[in-house]
Amino acid sequence: MGQNIINQFQRISLNGVVREGEQLKHFCLQELDQAPEWLVHIYRFILEWLSPEDTVVAYTSGSTGTPKKVNLQKKHMIASARKTINYFGLTADHAALLCLSANYIAGKMMLVRAFVGGFNLLCVEPSGTPLKQLSTPVDFVAMVSLQVFNSLNDFNGDIKDVIIGGGTVSSALKTQLLGLPTRFYETYGMTETVSHVAIRKIGEKESFFRAMSNVVFEQDERSCLKIIAPDICPENIITNDIVELIGKKEFKFVGRYDNIINSGGVKIIPEEVEKKLAKVLDVPFLISSMSHEKLGEQVVLVVEEGQDLSFPDFSLYLLKYQIPKKIVFIPKLPITNTGKVRRKVLKSIVESNYKGGN
Repeated sequence: MGQNIINQFQRISLNGVVREGEQLKHFCLQELDQAPEWLVHIYRFILEWLSPEDTVVAYTSGSTGTPKKVNLQKKHMIASARKTINYFGLTADHAALLCLSANYIAGKMMLVRAFVGGFNLLCVEPSGTPLKQLSTPVDFVAMVSLQVFNSLNDFNGDIKDVIIGGGTVSSALKTQLLGLPTRFYETYGMTETVSHVAIRKIGEKESFFRAMSNVVFEQDERSCLKIIAPDICPENIITNDIVELIGKKEFKFVGRYDNIINSGGVKIIPEEVEKKLAKVLDVPFLISSMSHEKLGEQVVLVVEEGQDLSFPDFSLYLLKYQIPKKIVFIPKLPITNTGKVRRKVLKSIVESNYKGGN
C-alpha cells in the first residue's frame, strides 16, 4: 500500500459537512486560530493526514512511564481502520461519534475510520459525559470506561455499538451493561498496534479476546502475549501482558508481567486480586505493594480517601498470600486520561505517603 492508496482517503464528513483535499486543508488551517483546544487537536491531525508524509506522530498512554513518541505509518492506520469497519459492517450510510481526544491513538483512529469508511463523524468535546451533547442516533462510538459508566442512563437505543478501550473493563461495569439495548465490546490494543488487535463482546459467556482479521497470537517464555500482525505492525510485538492462549486467535488476559508482586517468593498478580475484590468492593480501589523487611514486598489495598465503606473478610474471597496486609488511603488513584492505571506512580505514592490503616 503506497502513497497512491493513501491519497484515496482525503475526504471526510464531519458533523454532516463533507470536505476533501485542498478545501479540507484550507478549512482546518482557517479554524486553527479560533477553535477550542479539542477541535484544534482534530484539525491538526487532519492536516497531518493530508500532508505528503507517510507517517503521523502519536504518543503512548504513559501508563507504564513517560509517554513515548511513536511514528505510525498511514498505510498501517488504513489497514487497522478497515479491520474495524469490516467487523462492525460500517458503511457510508452510517454515523459515528468522536468523543475522545484526537491527541491519542483512539481519537486519531476514529478520524481515520471516517476517512476510509466514508461515514459521517459527529464530533463532540471530550468529557466524562459525552452523550449528553448528542442529539442524533449513532451506529458506532469508541469510549473509555469512565465515559461508559457516566453514560449508563443515556444508552437508550440510539447508540448501536460501543467499543471500550484504554484499560480493563471492571466486572462491576460489565454487569451494569447487561440488558442495555446498546452492544458493548472490550478491546485490546496499544498505540504501537495502531488501535485494537483483539476484541470481545461484553455479555458473552467466554471471556476470551478474539483476534481481528490478519492477526495471530503466540506467547514468549514468560507467558506474555506476542502479536503477529504484518499489515499493521512491520515487526512482531512482544508485550508484558501475561495471557492464557487459546489457539492462535484467542487469549484470556491475566495481568501485567511488570506489575507482579513478589512476596516471600510467591508471585502475585494485582489484576487477579482486583478482579476478585471487585465483586465485594464498590468503591475506587487498586492493589499495590510496599517494601517489607522479610517478605521483600507485601500486598496492600489502596482506596481513595473519603469513601464510606466497611471491609469484608478478605479470606472468604482471596487466597492466603493474596490478602492485603495493609489498607492505604490516598487522595486520588493515579489513572491516565485514557483510563489506564499508572502502577509505578501508585507504588511510589504508597511507599512515600503511607497513612496507616488496618
